[in-house]
Amino acid sequence: RDDDDINDVASMAGVNLNEESARIMATNSDLVGTQMQPCKDEPFLAAVPLHKRILETAKKLGITDVPAEVVTFISHATQSRLRTVIEKVTVITQHRMESYKDDEWYEQATDVRSQLKFFEQLERLEKQRKDEQEREILLKAAKSRSRQEDPEQARLKQKAKEMQQQELAQMRQRDANLTALAAIGPRKKRKLDAPGLLTIGGEGVGLCGGSQAGLGTGSPRQYPRQKITRVNLRDFIFYMEQERDMSHSLLLYRALLK
Repeated sequence: RDDDDINDVASMAGVNLNEESARIMATNSDLVGTQMQPCKDEPFLAAVPLHKRILETAKKLGITDVPAEVVTFISHATQSRLRTVIEKVTVITQHRMESYKDDEWYEQATDVRSQLKFFEQLERLEKQRKDEQEREILLKAAKSRSRQEDPEQARLKQKAKEMQQQELAQMRQRDANLTALAAIGPRKKRKLDAPGLLTIGGEGVGLCGGSQAGLGTGSPRQYPRQKITRVNLRDFIFYMEQERDMSHSLLLYRALLK
């Protein structure tokens, strides 16, 4: 009676159970009779050296026998831990490489690079001013014609003569460079790529259409450039500082010393 009720409900809904069963069997026909087997459990680390290392540590705690299942479990745990570390460090690196210059929700508060350039320019001007003062002192010492000269005056004259010789050598080198450039002639500008070509990673990729004769009418080949995330030591140090188990570890201290 229950089957009849089910058939009646299905027929009232316009569903034929025999047709649906045949359709399901036809759809999954490739899976019918297929024998499924579990994959071989391959450890992440080499079993023999890992087992030896575990035994060395276990003997210190009074354990003499470590089964192979423990070695496999520790190997998988190491793989999972390494995957977690790499994922977190990758996120840290991606956050470090993010640029907010073009983001409308951020505005620049300070520009450290411009400040450093300003201080470098001040140091350069100060050095130039000191060099000019020293040059004037040396030129005055070289022009002096006092008969009784002390050793300090002689040293200044010798230094002034060396400075003049160095300036003459620099002028000659500059003139030689200008003469060589004039003999070579104007440098030719590098030719741009042909129209319809797009350079990606140093390789020309054709963007030809059907109207361009001799370039073919096939679909354009595009070589997507793989984005590389480069992790440095600073990212690992930041990760270790955020981890509770590693924030006070000896490994972090050694990494800070490098």
